Amino acid sequence: MSRHRPPPAHPQRIAVIGAGIAGLACARTLAQAGHDVTLLEGSGTPGGRMATCDSPFGGFDCGAQYFTVRDARLAQALETTAPQLARRWSASAVRVLDEHGRQIEAAPAPTEAHWVAAPAMAALPRHWAEPLAQAGRLRLNTRVQRLQRAGAGWHLHVDEGAAPLPADVVISALPAPRARNLLFQSEQAGALATLLARVEMAPCWTLMLAFPQAAQPGLYTLGPQWNAARSTHHRIAWLARESSKPQRGGIERWTVQASSDWSREHVQDDAERAGAKLLKAFAEITGIRATPGHAQARLWPHARTLAPLGQPFVWDAALGLGLCGDWCLGQRVEDAFVSGLELALAVITGGPYAGSVKRRPLNS
Repeated sequence: MSRHRPPPAHPQRIAVIGAGIAGLACARTLAQAGHDVTLLEGSGTPGGRMATCDSPFGGFDCGAQYFTVRDARLAQALETTAPQLARRWSASAVRVLDEHGRQIEAAPAPTEAHWVAAPAMAALPRHWAEPLAQAGRLRLNTRVQRLQRAGAGWHLHVDEGAAPLPADVVISALPAPRARNLLFQSEQAGALATLLARVEMAPCWTLMLAFPQAAQPGLYTLGPQWNAARSTHHRIAWLARESSKPQRGGIERWTVQASSDWSREHVQDDAERAGAKLLKAFAEITGIRATPGHAQARLWPHARTLAPLGQPFVWDAALGLGLCGDWCLGQRVEDAFVSGLELALAVITGGPYAGSVKRRPLNS
């Protein structure tokens, strides 16, 4: 994901925590530069919120719904490493709706393409993680519990009973609240943790619905003719017809994302209770009142960035400690990629990287 560079004179052992898009962009760039990189991920799959949830009726993009390609470096990365995965999604029928599903604001003419990974959003991070996994640089189901300063480097204490992982440099690509909690456990890293106090992130309840009976007469006539919509309903902020995306299969499937305010108010609800409330709101907005063949709710604790950090990354060269993530710049997939890439370049060059900010769309 970076231009070819000669190997560093003194390769460093670098631990990157979090295998979302920011962590992947950072780890791949550092590894390509010749550093000894280990990418640690607490869950069983890479990708973070660029995730796919499976069901008997097909997958759901249960986190990020689509991504934009404004930065030339992301366009280049997609064209050179994943040319068959990025597909345009015709989501130009996005409308703003009131709580009863009535249009109150027509979608403006699209100024940029909406992109998804095919056949599922998780396909892109899995593809980018594969070289790291093959090289033994990716450790899944490994959660970092504590950072400890060890001489000029660090010890990462992972799952109980495992030996600490030594590193010269530690990079956190976790959501800001989780990064802050981890840093506050280290006296040396506490100053960086205070920088994150101004970052505000909100949870998001997501509901996934499948209607295998949609081929029967009547359901389509009740449902809307658009594929995606933003809503002012107090419960729901976004709806998307999952089955309208490229290579997603023909069974009618919808992904529903709750508003930040409602998600915060109901963060303690269990999945069944939250899902039932969102299903009722979905029926009010879309007119689809049929019983779904599949309904699953999932809570993302740190889904949306309401107040970003306002800079691409945080890097303390003296400590060998860095922070990156979409929350540095916003909440887009592209923000995560740019943050991770620019932090890696800062580490490689030995200081803040003032690289190109030229933007161009990915060729369609």
